Amino acid sequence: MINSVNEIIDSFFTESFEIDKESFSKIKKKYTTSITDSLDKGHLTTNVCMIAAGILKKNPRELSVSLASELQKSINIEEAISAGPGFINIYLTRGAFVHSIKQANNELLSYGNSKGENKRKIQIEFVSANPTGPLHVGHGRGAAYGDAIGRILEACGHEVEKEYYVNDAGRQIDILTSSVSLRLMGVDDEEMPESSYRGKYIAEIAEKYIQSYGNSAHDKDIIMANLPGDSEKEIDEITRRIKKDPTLWNSIKELSLNEVLHSIKHDLKEFNVIHDRWYFESSLGRLEDPSSQISNAMSYLEKKGQAYKEDGALWLNTSLAKDDKNRVLVREDGRPTYFASDVAYHKDKIDRGFDTLINVWGADHHGYIKRIESSIEGLGFDKEKLNVQLVQFANLFRDGKKVKMSTRSGEFYTLKDLIKEIGRDAARFYYLSKQADQHLDFDIDLAKSDNKENIFYYIQYAHARICSLQNKFMEDNASLPNSSIEIELNNYKKCDELIHEISKFPGVVQRSAANLHPHLIIYFLKDFAQSFHSFYNDNHVLSESSKNTESILYCLNAAKQVLANGLNLLGIKPIEKM
Repeated sequence: MINSVNEIIDSFFTESFEIDKESFSKIKKKYTTSITDSLDKGHLTTNVCMIAAGILKKNPRELSVSLASELQKSINIEEAISAGPGFINIYLTRGAFVHSIKQANNELLSYGNSKGENKRKIQIEFVSANPTGPLHVGHGRGAAYGDAIGRILEACGHEVEKEYYVNDAGRQIDILTSSVSLRLMGVDDEEMPESSYRGKYIAEIAEKYIQSYGNSAHDKDIIMANLPGDSEKEIDEITRRIKKDPTLWNSIKELSLNEVLHSIKHDLKEFNVIHDRWYFESSLGRLEDPSSQISNAMSYLEKKGQAYKEDGALWLNTSLAKDDKNRVLVREDGRPTYFASDVAYHKDKIDRGFDTLINVWGADHHGYIKRIESSIEGLGFDKEKLNVQLVQFANLFRDGKKVKMSTRSGEFYTLKDLIKEIGRDAARFYYLSKQADQHLDFDIDLAKSDNKENIFYYIQYAHARICSLQNKFMEDNASLPNSSIEIELNNYKKCDELIHEISKFPGVVQRSAANLHPHLIIYFLKDFAQSFHSFYNDNHVLSESSKNTESILYCLNAAKQVLANGLNLLGIKPIEKM
């Protein structure tokens, strides 16, 4: 109905006023027609006269009176009323109002979806945790968020590819390999260097290596002798010594990386997160290979004058993008920085034809945005293609106390632990329950509770309650009411509040996609569940007259579909029985 109303509005302004294309475009871009907050203000409302008045130099109140008169000519509009300083409240005919129920019951799983007027090819890169250990709960929020916005964007007609960037070519992988190597030498947790990776999983990888290759190990006395006192220099020296046996080093590295990646993929799958592509940093090639992607990217930047050499290093002029200083791409000794790999990676993303690149990063990466934007511009692309979504850390609490998250010692609460304790769906729900760039305090005890204070339980209970009503109805009836039965919603008006809320759902999905805010769906589902529970408590559904019961159940089936579709967009399975 909103589209139909907007067509009337557009015709009114183009036919009633001498308005140029630019001015009309400004009006169309700024005005909104939306479903009202409550039925006492009508079914729809528009602010178009408030917007148009300033551009046309007209009185907004007078405009709204004229437009309201035009709107009332529509066969689907019962009344249009000028309100306030220039708003218009629109009351639909009964048939147009209940159409959303028929639409939801006909479209079922696709209700709320849209074709998308401006379909884009979108890549979402998220999680991308260093493959040096299991995912901890800090990674869970970004995983839930990236996956949810992918589902929501697809529901709005966009082509979406979800990608995990595997940092398999840097120093952290060297430290992982050295850590496993030390365990193979018999170094225990007490002796492990401060900057190494420790914990049960390192010992398990070492055991897996022994099972696959036998007990091959370096000489502990040689590797651990006369090490530097600085912890970072210590692990780097250990790594340098272990690398002297490249065959042994490479076999340990390959198995260690594969084991950690297997663990990460398993945990993400358990969390209902599936990436379409796993992109390895090592696939960018080596800088000394002129045909490699990383070498080509550096050469291009230098050729275009965006990168320059100074003191033996190659720098990118990121200050052009208002970064606080220029950044090193290639060190004096010829080794590329992490930034160089990221530049080449983003060039490859754009070369693959994506219209929009969504990077889901931890909030601590905020300072990295400018330099990536600068590199994209330096490579000859529009930096507006890049959309960085920052995700704040999530703090877990149990019994009122903060849960220890992660340390290099290996003592941490993993994402796998969280899924095991409260379930995949509850974990996803609470990760998504707040805007991603805001701090989140996650109460494990609340997430496990079965009362209305637990919003997840409250929403799932609404879905299960409708299923229960349908099952009881089916005990005495051959089938549920459907569109083939004449539903008397024109006369039965106790469902009107629910119908009004159901009609809001497609707009909520579109706003969620436009702003990349999955929490908007949770806010809607919370209010919607409350509306349903209030209706249920005030009405004896199955003891109404036969016609009224059919009308109610037809409406409630649409309500159940809205709850299910909303949860599915968040990657959460609706529950049919509590």
